[in-house]
Amino acid sequence: MVWYFAYGSNMESATLRGRRGIQYYRALPGRAHGWHLTLDKPGLFPTGSSFANIIPDVASDVWGVLYQINEADLGHIDLTEGVLIGNYLRVEIAVQPPLPEPVLTAFTLISERRDPSLQPSTRYMGLLISGAEEHGLPAEYVDFLRGIPARPESAEVAQLRTFIDEALRRR
Repeated sequence: MVWYFAYGSNMESATLRGRRGIQYYRALPGRAHGWHLTLDKPGLFPTGSSFANIIPDVASDVWGVLYQINEADLGHIDLTEGVLIGNYLRVEIAVQPPLPEPVLTAFTLISERRDPSLQPSTRYMGLLISGAEEHGLPAEYVDFLRGIPARPESAEVAQLRTFIDEALRRR
């Protein structure tokens, strides 16, 4: 078993289980000190929207969800998030679950691909907010997520999403 720290759409159980087909054993809220959430990562497919990423920042914290999963599921996350083709890089970070649990070492994904001209879609931000609420992240953090500027998803991207979801689904 390994720990995976989700800070984007994978915070939502329905995304992790449904879209990615990952079955987790435990889920805990967690805070990663020394990281900052950005929403300026271009997608694997050019959609005109951005996605979540974290970058080192000693003065910041990122909240997310710690999932206990098996190593095969971690490999499937790598596959569906584009780790194998450089879309993200898998790293290990320290994450604090609720006390009195000790700090855990978890795998997460980061990227050097950034485009500050992009914004996330309202659909994508809805997944982050839903996941944060589902797992009891602090209200201040949920409010922070709600305050991130987002734009409507285009009809073309919404149509493409069905194809993408099918390609990501575990067989």
